[in-house]
Amino acid sequence: MARWCLRHRLVVLVLWVGALLGLGTAGTQAGTDYSNVFSLPDTDSKQAYDLMTKAFPERSGDTDTVVWRVSEGSVRDADVRSRIEPELTRIAGMAGVGEVASPYASQRAGAAQISEDGRIAYAEVTFGKQADAVPKALVEDVVDTARAAGRDGLQVELGGQAITRVQEPPTGTAELVGIAAAAIVLFLAFGALFAMLLPIVVAVFGVGLGMLSTMLLSHVADIPEVAPLLGSLIGLGVGIDYALFIVTRHRRGILRGLAPEESAVRAMNTSGRAVIFAGGTVCIALAGMLVMNMRFLDGVVIAASLTVVLSVLAATTLLPALLGLLGPRVLSRRQRRALAAAGPESEEPNGLAARWSSYVQRRPRPIALLAVAVMAVLALPLLSLRLGATDQGNHQESTTTRQAYDMLAEGFGPGFNGPLQVVAERAGKAATGDLVERIRATEGVARVAAAPPADGISVIQVVPTTSPQSEETDRLIDRLRDDVIPEAGVEAHVGGVTAVFKDFAAVTADRLPYFVGAIIGLGFLLLLVAFRSLVVPLTAALMNLIAAAASFGVLVAIFQWGWGTELLGIGKEGPITAFLPVIMLSLLFGLSMDYQVFLVSRMHEEWVHTKDNARAVRVGLAETSRVINCAALIMICVFSAFVLSGDLEGAMAGIGLAAAVALDAFILRTALVPAVMHLLGRANWWLPAGLEKRLPHLAVEPRESDSEPDPGPDPGPDPAPVPGPSLETVPHARVPQMDAPRGASVVHGFVRTADGEPLQGAILTLLSKGGRQLDRVTSLADGSYIVAAPAPGAHLLAATAPGHASSARHVMVGDEPLTYDVTLTGDGVDAVN
Repeated sequence: MARWCLRHRLVVLVLWVGALLGLGTAGTQAGTDYSNVFSLPDTDSKQAYDLMTKAFPERSGDTDTVVWRVSEGSVRDADVRSRIEPELTRIAGMAGVGEVASPYASQRAGAAQISEDGRIAYAEVTFGKQADAVPKALVEDVVDTARAAGRDGLQVELGGQAITRVQEPPTGTAELVGIAAAAIVLFLAFGALFAMLLPIVVAVFGVGLGMLSTMLLSHVADIPEVAPLLGSLIGLGVGIDYALFIVTRHRRGILRGLAPEESAVRAMNTSGRAVIFAGGTVCIALAGMLVMNMRFLDGVVIAASLTVVLSVLAATTLLPALLGLLGPRVLSRRQRRALAAAGPESEEPNGLAARWSSYVQRRPRPIALLAVAVMAVLALPLLSLRLGATDQGNHQESTTTRQAYDMLAEGFGPGFNGPLQVVAERAGKAATGDLVERIRATEGVARVAAAPPADGISVIQVVPTTSPQSEETDRLIDRLRDDVIPEAGVEAHVGGVTAVFKDFAAVTADRLPYFVGAIIGLGFLLLLVAFRSLVVPLTAALMNLIAAAASFGVLVAIFQWGWGTELLGIGKEGPITAFLPVIMLSLLFGLSMDYQVFLVSRMHEEWVHTKDNARAVRVGLAETSRVINCAALIMICVFSAFVLSGDLEGAMAGIGLAAAVALDAFILRTALVPAVMHLLGRANWWLPAGLEKRLPHLAVEPRESDSEPDPGPDPGPDPAPVPGPSLETVPHARVPQMDAPRGASVVHGFVRTADGEPLQGAILTLLSKGGRQLDRVTSLADGSYIVAAPAPGAHLLAATAPGHASSARHVMVGDEPLTYDVTLTGDGVDAVN
């Protein structure tokens, strides 16, 4: 498929652009129909909601508030009333506004809408539709009209769900900031403009199609309003990272002498397979949310999984087409000049990553202890985790919704912003009156008011003395359900937004262990089959739990304890949103699995070839840590940018995932995992013989010798030797036939100068046809060398020595030792040193 996409790149590009434009047109015409279904079946709040809907079906529109406060005098004063009343009348006459309940309409009816001290009052504005369906222009007109009444000494603010929508930043701000930050990281990593643009273009196509598809699906499924935000958050992260893995492998292939098309095909057949595997693990982790049996989360699973699938599809079809268009320009000009002048690069890891990997090998115990200590300290705040609901009291102080919230709390008590509804069915007038009196006498109740019954259903509004997010309010709900209502002998249920989120948090806490067990178990099985080891998946599961604990500790410290909330511009502290742990754990486990697969697959490959655990862990870390850290840095930028989304849940998810990725990549995968694997030694790769026979074989990345793609009907000649001096051979050099039996062999001989003198200290590297290093040695005092070839086939033998020109040439290795003598001239510049 990769080769087809390369050779038919214009067709692939037209299909992708057409799909994006087509879905964009359809989505614009259809609009959205998101539904925030937070209620749960078989809960008390859900039964209360169903009864209220049955008794009062006309109360379907969103109700917002206009709040005003005077610094002196009373809101009843004529000059205050003369400014407020005309504006309320204008609002009531706007198309789309159902009614406006003013405290000035009737002295008796409006008295409850004026505070006891007379300084604060409010009016209720009921729209004809729910908040997400109210036109934004209408809400802006309401806000402008109401605030026009303000003056010195008279403050006017507005609150409610519809009002919240008009103070959110423009849609796409967070995504654009995240993409810009990712572009900077990619440019620093690649040093080439086109290579930097590739992952971004692929991610934009994947996320764009995912969000447009989610918009259309909202008309046929219950998709919550936060689902597209979370889908774009995870889609941008994985989309850029998956393309980064493939482009990195492709560039490495070109730098090691492969033709651009062959390098792209092999990159897709290796890293592309890993991307498909990684995307599948993310979708499996997301599907684990279905274990929770919550309708709200079902929509999140649909949106996020669809975006991940489309991101993987873009990385495996659109990306090869773009690589085909660019050809060698995926490298920078400097890299292309160096390749033409000096030949392919050596695969031996070097630089900071190699030095760190060697340091971890020498000191695994202290590094492991330090990493565990850091993660344990960060996880401590998790012990005080409290799930609940965020509301407008958590908005920034500068917003009109936050100021309206605070004014209502000041004038009517903190519980006014989160009233409870006690809904009684088939209760007579006397029984209802008795229930009202019992509720009024209950500790924690500020006010009680009963509405006239409808269809045998009575609704009693209860205003607590404490705020909606207070633990005392939760205890009041429990007292009403467990003591007050049973003692009254009536059938009644406690509902309201505060009760709904309390039930949501309780159900989440009860079902969370099953959810965690499901995704940990599925991840364990996948890694068990992929790496043929019991210890590797056990280590991965433990590391995932450690990362989750530490990231939630950071989340609690910022959002629940309030450490830095105003500095980050995310408002006031409060409980962690009830549904967030499930969503975050799904995404975290999926992303952690990606990094684990990428890291351990390289270690496993080296282990299979050498059976040396220390070398396998050292080489695997040295060769993958740079790209893992680069990918993690991109995800941190993308996730952190969602603080700018204007959505508190989105900000929580962004900060939590950014912290999780940072801890996972920079502490766990870079330090703790390799240190533990060094300490465990060969036990890392242990698997009982009986289990080995029963497990299916699943290769995340094929062996280089097995990954050669079908070259097509006319592949042309083998890749020509790279430019530069050729490797000299003596007459007795022997080239075996390609159909020799498979088996390990060696290449050996002598390295000499042009004068025939033995050359000590020359570095000889044997590379596979795909560019993977097979062996590397240094010539002895007599110039002799021997390198090991694990299997017959075409290989590349490169030789370098200080003060001599580098040399490289393709050789054919069979099942018997191959003798090659090398002559290095003193002319030219050493390409490596």
